[in-house]
Amino acid sequence: MIYKYDGRGEKCPVPLVKLRLLLKKMQDDDQCIITIDDTGSINDIPKLLDKQGYFYQKQTTEMGIVEISISRTSHTSKN
Repeated sequence: MIYKYDGRGEKCPVPLVKLRLLLKKMQDDDQCIITIDDTGSINDIPKLLDKQGYFYQKQTTEMGIVEISISRTSHTSKN
């Protein structure tokens, strides 16, 4: 399942709290895609994901909007 959360316009800690709720729902093969623009959240969310051992990819647009794709397991192949 893919969970999506658009946190643009919401200030920290709201995106962090909502992300934690989504992470609790995620199963091993699920993915979560969040979109944020708050500076505090942009800094804090990757720290949380690193601390809890999630895999993620972060992309920043020209407008300063960040999209983070999160999974519980790595989706990259190891050769």
